[in-house]
Amino acid sequence: MFDRYRRGKTSYGIVGLGRFGSALANELAAMDADMLILDKNEEKVREVREFTENALVIKNLDKPSLLETGIQNCDVAIVCIGEQMDSSILTTLNLVSMGVPKVIARATSSEHGEILEKLGAQIVYPEHDMAARLANRLESANLPNFAQLSDRVSISKLNISYEMEEETVADVDLKGRFGVNVIAIESDGVVYPEVDPQYEFKEGDIIFVIGDKDNIKELTEWIEDD
Repeated sequence: MFDRYRRGKTSYGIVGLGRFGSALANELAAMDADMLILDKNEEKVREVREFTENALVIKNLDKPSLLETGIQNCDVAIVCIGEQMDSSILTTLNLVSMGVPKVIARATSSEHGEILEKLGAQIVYPEHDMAARLANRLESANLPNFAQLSDRVSISKLNISYEMEEETVADVDLKGRFGVNVIAIESDGVVYPEVDPQYEFKEGDIIFVIGDKDNIKELTEWIEDD
C-alpha cells in the first residue's frame, strides 16, 4: 500500500493516464515528486513505471478498490478522467469521502465542473499544456511565502537553519551551495535590504532569497532537515 510518510514529501495520486494525466505525471516526475498513479490500461501503467514504482493497474474505481491502493494516504489526489463523466464523478466522490486532504478533478464542461465542485473538489479545465502549470502550482504551494516571478525564477522567505546561526552571510555561501542570492534579511522584526557579507546570522533571523525554483526547493529542504 502506498504510504505518503515514506519519504516525508508531499505526495500526489493521479487517477487516469489520458493525455492530461500522462502530461501531469511527467511534469511531476521531472520535479522528483512522490506519486501514486492509477489506470486501467496496463500498457500506459507500464510506461509510467519508468519514473515511478508506484504505478498500479486498477480495473474498478469503487471505494474498496481505491482503498487497497493506498491513495487515501496521498496529500493531493488528481482525477484526470474526463470523457467518462459518471466515472469521474464517482471517483471524485470516493476520494473526498476517503479523506484525501485535497482533491483536484478535471472537468470537461461547466456543468461537469459544477457537480465536481459541489462534491468538494477543486476544478481544472485543462488544455494539454495546463498540466505543466498545475504541476508548478502544486509544487510551489509547498514553499513558504513563495512568489514565482517567471517559469523558473522565484523569491522565497525562509527561516534560517540552526546551522546558519553565528555564521556570516559569506561563510554560509548560499550562492555557492544552492545557487540562490540573499536579497534581504529580517532580524528582530526589521527588514534590511542591504545584505552585508559579514553579517552574522542569529536565532530567529529570516532571509529573502531569489533564484531558480528548484534551487530554492533544495535550500528549503536543507533548512527543514536541520
